Amino acid sequence: MTQTTPSSGKPSSKLNLGKFGVFGHHEALWQKVTPKQLQDIEALGYGAIWAGGSPAAELSWVDPILEATTTLKVATGIVNIWTAAAKPVAESYHRIEAAYPDRFVLGIGVGHPEALTEYKKPYDALTEYLDELDQQGVPKDRIVVAALGPQVLKLAARRTAGAHPYLTTPEHTAQARELIGPDAYLAPEHKVILTTDAEQARATGRKALDLYLGLANYLNNFKRLGFTDEDLAKPGSDRFIDAVVAHGTVDSIVARLNEHLAAGADTVAVQVLTSTDKLVPALAELAGPLGLK
Repeated sequence: MTQTTPSSGKPSSKLNLGKFGVFGHHEALWQKVTPKQLQDIEALGYGAIWAGGSPAAELSWVDPILEATTTLKVATGIVNIWTAAAKPVAESYHRIEAAYPDRFVLGIGVGHPEALTEYKKPYDALTEYLDELDQQGVPKDRIVVAALGPQVLKLAARRTAGAHPYLTTPEHTAQARELIGPDAYLAPEHKVILTTDAEQARATGRKALDLYLGLANYLNNFKRLGFTDEDLAKPGSDRFIDAVVAHGTVDSIVARLNEHLAAGADTVAVQVLTSTDKLVPALAELAGPLGLK
């Protein structure tokens, strides 16, 4: 997947998880997505599964995904540093890497303060967590960090393979690329709804985004991108929803996803807001226009 320069510990080439991946919640991936569906996703040309949520340190659900497929990779998006200790996470990484070489990337992040009773100095805690992973032998070039703000983006570029920003826009991708430089890996997530009914799409998008409009780290990032308090007041303005949830024709959705690549993304993690049984058909509809077939 990458080669590491011994003198620096930094990758001499970027991670390669394909131009487009599939983002889903880790519990749904192992409870609802079947091996056949995973094989279909792989056959469509998507490079990796990006598994969201805050999974337990054992990461036991990763192995069945990799076992069911041949080339598909898995990246966590993300392991929460407050709820999964670094040592068992590192042990999980080494187990997976030994069984499925070069097919797993460890995404980590600090979560958000509202979800925890103790949330202290997240930047320092993230640094300490990376130190522990380093001590446990997890290669820097197989780690990515959930990063939104400038300081964590810079930390991700300095200490790991790069950044995995969640719930952003192509404008954020361009800003992130400028901050992290040309050599760091950048994999933003973007939500998609395959419908030309704008009102239906916005209603679905608002339901999915309700949580995030109450979280300070996301709100701060949205404001840095130019959204106003009025845009971000629940349930979110049309302008805001349309910016972070791609909908419309297939061609317009593909054009929106490609804006991330044009802005400097290496991979776009596509989260289709649909039921599990409709996931593969939706991904198949996008695959050709995305250039995957």
